Amino acid sequence: MNKVFKALNDQTRREILNLLKEKDMTAGEIAEAFNITKPSISHHLDILSQAELVTSEKQGQFVIYSLNTTVLDELMKWIITLKDE
Repeated sequence: MNKVFKALNDQTRREILNLLKEKDMTAGEIAEAFNITKPSISHHLDILSQAELVTSEKQGQFVIYSLNTTVLDELMKWIITLKDE
């Protein structure tokens, strides 16, 4: 859970998640939406992957990133249990 909070603590990573909410994208497509270097985008995607907030699948020479809502569902359930107790 700590990795999830670390990943969500950065504005760029939250914006990447918002992009992936709309559609699956390559790292290059994601990078086009930002004014930062591609290696920086790769770093953010790595942190999101480690937190299991995004999944990736290699298709030919490209890696396609997708939003993994399962982790978000688990996080929301946990937050709701805090309120209930």
